Order: sequence, then structure tokens, then C-alpha cells
Amino acid sequence: MQDFGQLGRREAIKQLFEGTGFEPFADCSFEACEGERVVSASKVLLEGIDFDLVYFPLKHLGYKSVVEATGSLYASLCRPRSLSVVLGISAKLGFDMIKELWSGVLAAASEFGFDKLCLDLQPSRNGLTISVCATGTAAGGERPAAESKDLLCVSGALGAAYLGLQVLEKGRAKFDKGEDNREELERYRMLVAAYLKPELPGSLPQQLKEAGIRPSASLLVDRGLADALLRLCSSTGLGAKVYADRIPFEGGSFDLGKALDIDPVSAAMNGGEDWKILLAVPIADYESLRRDFQTFDIIGHLAQSDVGAVLVSPDGLEHPVSAPGWPSKDNL
Repeated sequence: MQDFGQLGRREAIKQLFEGTGFEPFADCSFEACEGERVVSASKVLLEGIDFDLVYFPLKHLGYKSVVEATGSLYASLCRPRSLSVVLGISAKLGFDMIKELWSGVLAAASEFGFDKLCLDLQPSRNGLTISVCATGTAAGGERPAAESKDLLCVSGALGAAYLGLQVLEKGRAKFDKGEDNREELERYRMLVAAYLKPELPGSLPQQLKEAGIRPSASLLVDRGLADALLRLCSSTGLGAKVYADRIPFEGGSFDLGKALDIDPVSAAMNGGEDWKILLAVPIADYESLRRDFQTFDIIGHLAQSDVGAVLVSPDGLEHPVSAPGWPSKDNL
């Protein structure tokens, strides 16, 4: 295992950038065009809290770390421009392992069209730490005012990442006991993939522009649909209705949910880490939405403010939405 102490910080960074098309030690700043908005999003991932290296492939981890910052840019309908990454590296991680992690970062940076990429390396006493800051630009101009009956649509299946994580955690427990879990991993591979390698609709800003659709609101579903709905209601001053039987689910969700005694609807509402885009679209754009955005599912609509955020069950009952959030510090 190649040692960082022998390479040194600068030489390690130089080698990580070799043949990538990006310049090491480059300035990540850029000039925005007149009238453009500049948006930044940051994410810090901590080993043991946000990921477990026992079952998380390093390349997937590098890719996902970029997704987690870039998702906020796409939710703001921005074009990614610069990406800055800082890795806190503990002694257990050799250069080859970081190179594998970095290959995932590079794959995501290229896929999402970042112009500039910056990297810094720091020592860590507490395992691997990944800090990512993504910056992008979007065309100026005001969005249409959000109105009751604006359609709510989401870019993909919800709850899959949470259920996939349960498969991996269950597999780790079996691994610790010396048991084989490969059959279950294969059976629910799509759910596992939703957690390990989430996808973003990278062409979304351009697609909306070409279709002539101007969403009244857009945000990232990263902490569950319930949290996203509450943020949407707060930002628009309106209520929201989502229909449980309209929520898209990955294949295997209900089978696994039954086996683990987890309601897939509850996983979608509160599970988190789906990294999907939630749009509020004027109802007048319904035909364009159905024609040009077939990968999006219409799951509900905005409503009058007194409705609040509600989940409508198949029997027509309306259940108020809540998001538990963090416990108080006294309970941590």
C-alpha cells in the first residue's frame, strides 16, 4: 500500500490529477455572465455517520459525495461550474484507496459537466472525511408565483435508498456472523444501487428551458418527501397534497418492506437520501409535462394554505405530514 508520508501532499494531488483533463492546484473561481445567479451547495460526509466502508465501494462513495452537493444545484436549475473537494485521510487509508475514491469523484465531475475541479488533502484522526462544495450558475429572471393546483412531480422512485441501506446493514450483521448474504443483495440490487449510486437528472435545466416550462418551485428531496413538502409549503406560503398511491417506488420495495416490517410509504416520506428533484409546475403546462418529462411522476398538487401539508391515503383520508428532524442535543 503506497504511503502518503512518502509521496507528500503535493505529489499525491499531482498524481491524482494525471490524465484527467483537470489542472491540479487550479483556481476554482469563475466569472458569471451578466444577469446570472450564482448558487453554491456544500456537503460534509463523515465515516461511521454518513457511510460505512465495510460495504460502501470507494468509487461509489466518491461519486455519491459529488451527487449530494450537485443535487442542490439541479434543484435550483443551475448549470454546474466548479467543484471543490477536501479529503480528511486517516492512516488506515493508503494512496491506492484514495485513488479509487477519487475515480468516482472524477466520473461524477465529468458526467455533470463541471468546468473546474479543486482538491486538497488533510490528515484525519477519525477516519475518512469528505467535504464537497459545488457551485453553478442559472439564468436570472423571476419564476411564476406558486398557485394552488400547481402540479407536484418528482424525478424518480422514493424510499428506495433507505430500504437499500437496510439490506446493506442486514448484510453487514450477517457478515460479522460469518453468514452469506449475496442472495439477498442480488434480489434487491436495484434498492441497494439507489443508496450506493444515486442518479441525478443532469439535463433537467436545459429540458425545462426547451419545453418552455418554468416551475414555480423546485427543491431537492434528500431527507425524505415529508421534509421536502414542509420546506415547499414554507417557501410558497401554500399547502400541499400528495397522494400515497401516486408515489413512485422501485421494484422490490413492497416485498422487502414486508420482510423488514417497514412501510414503503413511510420510507418514502421519512427515509432520506433519495436525491430526487421535486417540481411545482403550473397546471397549464400539464400536456408539456406529460409529453417531455415522462421520467417524472405527478404525485399531487399545491393547495390553499389552510390545508397544510397532507398525505392522502387511497381511502381518501388526509394525514398531516410531519418530519421528526434531529433530536435535541440532550438526547444525542
